Amino acid sequence: MGRLTGRAAVITGAGEGIGRGIARRFLAEGARIVVADINEELGRKTTDDLRSEVGGEVRFVRTDVGDKAQVLAMVEAARDAYGTVDILVNNAWPGGGLARVENKTDDEFALGFGVGLYGPLWAMQAALPLMKAAGWGRIINLCSLNGVNAHIGTAEYNTAKEALRTLTRTVAREWAGYGIAANVICPAARTAPFERLAAKDPQLLEFANNANPMGRLGDPERDIAPVAVFLASEDARYLTGNTLFVDGGGHINGVAWAPDLPE
Repeated sequence: MGRLTGRAAVITGAGEGIGRGIARRFLAEGARIVVADINEELGRKTTDDLRSEVGGEVRFVRTDVGDKAQVLAMVEAARDAYGTVDILVNNAWPGGGLARVENKTDDEFALGFGVGLYGPLWAMQAALPLMKAAGWGRIINLCSLNGVNAHIGTAEYNTAKEALRTLTRTVAREWAGYGIAANVICPAARTAPFERLAAKDPQLLEFANNANPMGRLGDPERDIAPVAVFLASEDARYLTGNTLFVDGGGHINGVAWAPDLPE
C-alpha cells in the first residue's frame, strides 16, 4: 500500500520536468493520475512511459491551462475517469525569455498570468465541489524563488507566481473547514526550461550550482517530488497555507541572480 493509494490526482505541466517527476512518484505511491500538458506528443509519451515503467492508472488530457474551458474539461475528465479529484498539482508554465520590465509586453504578462494565476484558480474552483463532497483534498501549487527574491528579467513570472502564493494562502484559509489543505512549493531544480537555457549558456548551470548552499540544483523526481508526495498524503493533514522552500537552502540569503540585460 502506497501513501496515495486510491487517491485521484491531476498534475498540470506533467509532460516533463518537475511535473513529470511528481507524476512518477505519485503513481509509484498508488495514486491514479491525470497527466495534463499542452504538448500532446510529449504528454502522450510521458503517459506511455509511466504506464510501462511504473504501472498503475494514468491517462493523458491535453490541456492549455490558459484556456478556462480546457481547464474545466481537464477536471471533468479526471472526475469521469476516477470519480473525483483528491489532489490537484498546479505546475504548468509556458516559459518565456529574459528582458527588463520596461521591455516586457502586454502579451507576455497576459500569458504569464493566464497560465500562472488564472489557470490554477480555474482548476481549484472546478475541483472544489469534488473535494468538498469528499471532505478531503490536497492542493499543491508550484511557485518560485524568482518571485520571492525578485529576480531580474522575469517580471511576468515573478508577479504571477507571487500572486498564486497569495491566492493559495487565501484558499487555505477559506477551505480549511472542508478538509482541504493548500500549500506551495518553491523549488530549485534542473527543470526542462532551465536545461534549455543552460544549453544556450553553459555557465548558467555552474553559477546556479555554486550559488546553492548544497552545491547543486535539485533533481525533479528525487528532490522535489517526495515533498509533493508528503503534502498530498495524510501525513500533511494539519499543514496548510504554507510555502515550502525545496531549494537546497537557496532562499536563506537569496541568490545573486543578475544577468546583463539590454536596456
